[in-house]
Amino acid sequence: MSFQRLVMLIFFLQPIAFGSWLPRIPDVQAKLGMGPADLAIALLGLPIGTLMTLPFAGRLVAKIGGRATIIYGFVAFLAVVSLPAFADNITTLFFALMILGVTLSTLELGLNVEADRAEKTTGLMIMSRCHGFWSLGIMAGSLLGVGAAALHLPANWSIALIALLVLPIALLVSVRLPLGPDPAAEASHAQSAPFKLPSAALLGICAFTFGITMTEGAIADWSAVYLRDVLFATGALTGLGYSVFACLVATGRFGGDYMKSRFGAVAIARVCGCASLAGMVIVLLAPNTAVALIGFAAIGVGVSVGFPLAVTASASLTDRPAAASVAILTFIALSGFLVGPPAIGFVAEAFGLRVGLGILLIPLAISLLFTRMLIPRVEGQASAIVADKAA
Repeated sequence: MSFQRLVMLIFFLQPIAFGSWLPRIPDVQAKLGMGPADLAIALLGLPIGTLMTLPFAGRLVAKIGGRATIIYGFVAFLAVVSLPAFADNITTLFFALMILGVTLSTLELGLNVEADRAEKTTGLMIMSRCHGFWSLGIMAGSLLGVGAAALHLPANWSIALIALLVLPIALLVSVRLPLGPDPAAEASHAQSAPFKLPSAALLGICAFTFGITMTEGAIADWSAVYLRDVLFATGALTGLGYSVFACLVATGRFGGDYMKSRFGAVAIARVCGCASLAGMVIVLLAPNTAVALIGFAAIGVGVSVGFPLAVTASASLTDRPAAASVAILTFIALSGFLVGPPAIGFVAEAFGLRVGLGILLIPLAISLLFTRMLIPRVEGQASAIVADKAA
């Protein structure tokens, strides 16, 4: 199997177990008797765990390389992914999610660094398709979670079983990744380079990405609760919103590489940004589950290509090694993914879940304003500028 296909397969396998957790959040919330604010506090464990990795995860990847990070990361991540479903109170749920955040962010960083290496090694654009396979993986996981809920299987043991089934396959694929340059030599070179703050261009790309991933995280954690509590969906229908969303995210990402080469990154980002805003309005005004599903589908299309476009744009910057820029972007993106859910919970406790989800209109609008930052700074800059003007 080629380098590109191995990376795409790994992107597919990584989120399956995590995806199976998402439709079970309402079950865990009900089991523990938590309101929106209590759930929001517990969900803070994920972003806190992610922030805890900031001082060392980038150095770890530089020291051992993306391939080794993926191999060891899979073992750690799949060992703890079911812990939140075993929680028996808000405190244990918080710490279980914090541990999960540490392993999740480190593994995600390894995946994105390895995808960037595959692009540079083969000369083929695969970043958007890689994230398309990631979306397929989390959609498959969410459907497994919906099926387990429909069969009234316990959330904890069903997620643990899925993780156990994914682990040997993930390791078998990961060890087949080709060896890269000597990580120790690259780490030594990186440590000798002077520290530099992120450039204005990288900060702009991160600002664009934050709103996109914040919306992704919010839909992941709150779509099922929204359908249940606001639109009174029952049973497996509560998890269908995220499954529809993830399906459209995957569809958009599989066409992302072609659309980017045809119209340019900025034009595609602006069209998708408008789609995500329109979809969010539909969800907020939806009178029933069917209309809400249309809105979730539009949001999925809207946020689909945002992060892959941002990864490519950040890797094209020349002020620091590409892996360092991708690492910074990955952490900001994951922070957005994980900060959104608790923020919505706090607002929902005071004003209701419709208003809570409504705050996503603000970061989505900010992302739309920063789409110009996606113009590549190196190869292809002329065509990107033309596309930007056309947009």
